[in-house]
Amino acid sequence: MSMGVWINTIIAVLAVSLLSLIGVFTLGFSKDRLRKVLVFMVSFSAGSLFGGAIFHLIPEGISQLGSGLEFGLYLISGIVLFYVLENFIHWRHCHIPTSDDHPHPHGTMNIIGDGLHNLIDGMVIAGAFLAGPQIGVATTIAVALHEIPQEIGDFGVLLHAGYSRSKALLFNLGSALVAVIGAVIVLLLQGGGFVAGLLPFTAGGFIYIAGSDLIPELRKDVYPMSKLVKQFFFMVLGIAVMIGLLYLE
Repeated sequence: MSMGVWINTIIAVLAVSLLSLIGVFTLGFSKDRLRKVLVFMVSFSAGSLFGGAIFHLIPEGISQLGSGLEFGLYLISGIVLFYVLENFIHWRHCHIPTSDDHPHPHGTMNIIGDGLHNLIDGMVIAGAFLAGPQIGVATTIAVALHEIPQEIGDFGVLLHAGYSRSKALLFNLGSALVAVIGAVIVLLLQGGGFVAGLLPFTAGGFIYIAGSDLIPELRKDVYPMSKLVKQFFFMVLGIAVMIGLLYLE
């Protein structure tokens, strides 16, 4: 493994981790304004996750593992693990600001769950870069686009739980940096089969997040047709970005 893989992976993971500080830029937003912005970000994120899984991770995984039982087991494992995390650790990929009508889990549980989530993010980014630079870039972008609304939501959860702004940012950043640990673990233990298995596993996770968390989030409110069209546009735009990355080789 070349040093370039280490450098690219660590830079990518640190860049995604720094997105945990983005919540501070939303402090001046009203809840209504933030909700209006996030709903389109969630649409874009869902499209990028679907696109990253279908156009990058799954084809690369099939090229390394074939399309047989092993590939299918890794794919299903990604879906099942993310389901288990969501239900038994109470980790929610909720992207709408907390309110009396939309309560979030307690701050401490959110930090623990988000830390585990970020650990997996670091692992999948490292595995993607081990598979190839294009797969690494596509996966990093998909994770980053998902993290922006996620981190804004996490910041709001911590504020709602009683944390000061500075502590909320500090804990959010600390949780995000757990991704570096996940990346280092994969880079140290890297091997052909292990990395190949991470590709369909990550695809399963992306599909679960987009289909079971993000899209239902968009359906919680009744929107006028004009806003639904915009949501559809941003979702297609997210998919288009992932398709566009195919031509950067």
